[in-house]
Amino acid sequence: MTMSEARVLIADDDESIVWVLDRFLSERKLKTAVARDGVEAERLIGSPGLALAIIDINMPGRDGLEILKGLKGRGVNIPVIIMTAESTMSNAVEAMKLGAFDYIAKPFDLAEIEIIINRAMEDASIRKKLADMTGRLKEKLADETSFIGKSKAVQAVFKTIGKAAPRDVTMLVLGESGTGKELLAKLIHMNSPRCTGPFVAVNSAAVPRELMESELFGFEKGAFTGATEAKLGKFELADGGTLFLDEVGDMSPDLQARLLRVLQEKEFYRVGGKDPIRVDVRIIAATNQDLEKAVAEKRFREDLLFRLNGVVVTLPPLRDRKGDIPLLTDYFLKKFHHEFGGPPRSLSRKAEEALESYPWPGNVRELENILRRAVILSPGSIISLEDLNLPQARQKRESLEDVISTRLKPFIDKTDGTGNQELYDFIMPFMERPLIRLVLEKTRGNQVQAAELLGLNRNTLRKKIKELNIRLDKIKD
Repeated sequence: MTMSEARVLIADDDESIVWVLDRFLSERKLKTAVARDGVEAERLIGSPGLALAIIDINMPGRDGLEILKGLKGRGVNIPVIIMTAESTMSNAVEAMKLGAFDYIAKPFDLAEIEIIINRAMEDASIRKKLADMTGRLKEKLADETSFIGKSKAVQAVFKTIGKAAPRDVTMLVLGESGTGKELLAKLIHMNSPRCTGPFVAVNSAAVPRELMESELFGFEKGAFTGATEAKLGKFELADGGTLFLDEVGDMSPDLQARLLRVLQEKEFYRVGGKDPIRVDVRIIAATNQDLEKAVAEKRFREDLLFRLNGVVVTLPPLRDRKGDIPLLTDYFLKKFHHEFGGPPRSLSRKAEEALESYPWPGNVRELENILRRAVILSPGSIISLEDLNLPQARQKRESLEDVISTRLKPFIDKTDGTGNQELYDFIMPFMERPLIRLVLEKTRGNQVQAAELLGLNRNTLRKKIKELNIRLDKIKD
């Protein structure tokens, strides 16, 4: 913000001070607003376009320190210069504690106040740019941390986050692989007072156990062969923010002990270090293991579990919230359209049905990967069942129904919907006959075994063979 674009509030009940400052600022192409008492100053200080306020401490109605004290609660974030004729230490200290940009005593030198105003205006400009950047960063992170779902299970997770995220408590996220544990941790971080601090993630299962200690706590130069310089660990990198410990159930016992000490003491030592390092870090841990079972089997420390599960969030597997699959599919297809370009994509009816009937052992991550591959490889705007390329075993289980549907559809389409056509009674023998014949062939004509396979009474099977005119002499021996 340049000086010519700024508007400055002058608040003082001394007319001579107001006149001098107003003339001084106007000569420098600065617009001004004037208040001659504390009530008017408090009203004007929140007005749009105000870049700076110069306020006297002692004014009728409301003093300058009271106005300054109320600014944060009103969301007003502009530099405030406090003036006073009573240059006492207590006034100066209190003004700076309340967030004043600077404090000047009357009478003041105009050259001095010009320097202070220029610094304040520069500070306001930097604050505005920082706020804009933070806003854009939050929008970007909010888009990247979208957790999609309307099912009751997911809504329950959202409620827990809403209550726990603003409070600086340790959290434990439970869920199968691919359910979105790291995404949820980012969402918690973004909705916490630490959102402007770093979010640092480390996967305990992905880092070799012998390297995990230095990964978390860093090391000093010369701590071991190859340590040619000191290195910060994840705890130091996350200072002031959130540290996400994924797959915490895979931590070795000695590392669990060190983690417990950090949670208790808020300090640690680098590998090879002699001086304790204090950090301010919120821990969000996650695992796909049953930690209570691990405690019972002596694989996980019970005292560490008590420290980690301040608030526990359990993410449901995708198979338990299949109603969210259309929402997730729509989200991923739009995301990949933005990333890869090309025509907007949608799914064929069979592809939609296949996604909703698939058991999703890899959960949301598997859905995302399958849709990404389909978007990249499918030739048109409609993604077919074949484009999805779901695991072959599942396709085979679905193919029988597809084949029957394909065969029946033309026949059904030819019916005119009038008359007593009795479609069920007409079609079912054509379904039963090949089924019974194939089972009899499998049992080489043994009706006892065939009845057992079909789940029928032997007499019922004999009756069906007769009704359907299945010739046993044609069955292979």
